[in-house]
Amino acid sequence: MTHRTLKAGFFVLEGLNSLATTIYFYYIYFFMAKEFGFGNRDNLLLSAANGFLYTFAAWYAGRFGQRHGYFKALGLGFSLMAASLAIGSFTVSLRSQIAVMLTCTLGMCFTWPTLQALVSEKETPAGLQTMVGVYNVVWAGISGLTFFTGGALLQAFGLRSLFWIPATVHLVQLGLLFWLKGQATRVVHLPANSSLSLEPLPRLNPRPIARARIFLKMAWLANPFAYVAVNSIVAVIPGLALRFELSPMLAGFFCSIWLFARLGTFLVLWLWDGWHYRFRWFIIAFLLLIAGFASTLLMTKPWAIIIAQVGFGMGLGLIYYSSLFYSMDVGETKGEHGGFHEAAIGVGLFGGPAVGALALYFFPNKPDSGTFAVSGLLILGLLSLLALSYRAHAALSPVGPRSQDSRRQ
Repeated sequence: MTHRTLKAGFFVLEGLNSLATTIYFYYIYFFMAKEFGFGNRDNLLLSAANGFLYTFAAWYAGRFGQRHGYFKALGLGFSLMAASLAIGSFTVSLRSQIAVMLTCTLGMCFTWPTLQALVSEKETPAGLQTMVGVYNVVWAGISGLTFFTGGALLQAFGLRSLFWIPATVHLVQLGLLFWLKGQATRVVHLPANSSLSLEPLPRLNPRPIARARIFLKMAWLANPFAYVAVNSIVAVIPGLALRFELSPMLAGFFCSIWLFARLGTFLVLWLWDGWHYRFRWFIIAFLLLIAGFASTLLMTKPWAIIIAQVGFGMGLGLIYYSSLFYSMDVGETKGEHGGFHEAAIGVGLFGGPAVGALALYFFPNKPDSGTFAVSGLLILGLLSLLALSYRAHAALSPVGPRSQDSRRQ
């Protein structure tokens, strides 16, 4: 088995992870609404608590994988998720379900940064573009299909399948992980003259490192705001379904359009690298994100919401892709950088729902207050991004002999 073939196994683990986590974390809000009468504000608070944990746990998990080994981190993550979901399948109290969700989140934090690092290690610049592209298409494609069909699955097998389906998937992941670990050991110990030996060390990326680091900072700033919007939408989808009188199955169909728009964007960005280190694409994506988010939750016509979801998915796709690609492209500690990338997502997972919940608390008679509050937060993110870009441009364009070189960058 070659090093590249081994990575195909990591992509299988990634796809299974996307399937399991999408079923649980996207449909848990339907479960909480039905079993415990949660409304939009309650689901937003639950989502905010989950994001708060994810922020710090993902940062730690990235460091854990870098220092103690990627396979150990994955094994810990899959085990925690499988065990917590198995318990959740039969527990009935609210406190227990919240504990299950938080434990499952903790386990998930050990998986995504590690998988990102595994597929990115020992890659040339061109290879990294390919690996990150495949990674994004795999998880986004599986996530979109799972959300699209998840409502029908839960309707067919019962709401408790929300727990045992992903728990079973995580057990399968553990079995595959043990097999891949054995294969990885064989690959590492192959003789240097073997036709199956590892690829040589990658060439250095010729892009200006100062510019690359600035774009990494911009991506880490933008990605939390993108997930402010994502988690706010996901948490209030039950309310959106109620507005149009949709069943969980139809809600899954209608509200998954942005996921497929994001997938299409990932595919384009994978095949075309002209967006690398280009500020204007960043701004266009952020504007699409803001407009798509507000329109999805404020429009009253289904066709308008469909168009809004497409714009939202496109903006989200470029912002997320940028954060992950720049995280893997800058620096050698890919596990830690993957942890920072996921921790930035956690900030958004916490911030958006928290702002939305506070708005609904102070303005309970205005159901759109949460949407306007989150939209305002996204606009603040856009202004922060513009300010960072302005300072960065000034730093990269000093007066003197280096100014001509900086323009070429």
